Amino acid sequence: MAEESATPDLVLWRRAIEAGNARDIEAIMRSFAPDSVWDMSLVGLGIFEGRAAIRSLFEDWWGGYEEYAQEAEEICDLGNGVIFGIVVMRGRPPGSAGWVSQRYAAVSTLTDGLIDRTTNLFDIDDARAAAERLAHERG
Repeated sequence: MAEESATPDLVLWRRAIEAGNARDIEAIMRSFAPDSVWDMSLVGLGIFEGRAAIRSLFEDWWGGYEEYAQEAEEICDLGNGVIFGIVVMRGRPPGSAGWVSQRYAAVSTLTDGLIDRTTNLFDIDDARAAAERLAHERG
């Protein structure tokens, strides 16, 4: 992962990745605002609104893998509460010797030190451009 300055927003995002790798649902949920939105509609998996729905999504997702890990290939604090990241997720389904892998972009907005929205996209370039526009609009 490229080294960036350790802004509070980046630290929060990195801790959320680490909590996901540990499957520590309590730690990851502390990263989210009560009315957070996790938007996976652009990757065909819907929109999850509120901590309870996001929690259920993570628990269901992790339950589909015997082994699971994600790595932030890149994380950038674009300013104005906007984080852009490229994440590589790898998992091994139960009873399988094979692994699945997916590389995607995540655009998160933060308010008062908590994630209030994350949108996942497969098109990295489109995601980066959208994140940059969003940071500019929030400025």
